[in-house]
Amino acid sequence: MKNEIDYLITKEMLAQYIELNRRKKEIETQLDELKKVFNQYFDLSVGKNLKGDVTISDYKLQRQIRKTEKFEQEITVKRLEELNMMDLIQKKPDEIKIKSALNLGLINEKDLDGCVISNTSQAIYVKQIQAK
Repeated sequence: MKNEIDYLITKEMLAQYIELNRRKKEIETQLDELKKVFNQYFDLSVGKNLKGDVTISDYKLQRQIRKTEKFEQEITVKRLEELNMMDLIQKKPDEIKIKSALNLGLINEKDLDGCVISNTSQAIYVKQIQAK
């Protein structure tokens, strides 16, 4: 079986993968540096955390500002409990405590049948090794 699929992957493909990954990292570094300069420009010209745009020749540069907000869990839960707004509090399992209880034998895996969701993902890693 192994010999039948060996032809699918070549040394050249592995070398190309490594080279493309190296170039990707270089490009990402260069893009990060340019973004830093662009943000400094907008910080000085329109102000920090403000959107802006500039047109230079036939290029337009824009900065958008996205804001995300998240409630701090402990403080918010306490406040909602004080306000007697229990319907606004969502309970969720504490995975660390569950794993500890399993390890201590307080509960067993059968007690949690149907409660665990398993996901799998695939990752590819290629490294160049030194020839001997």
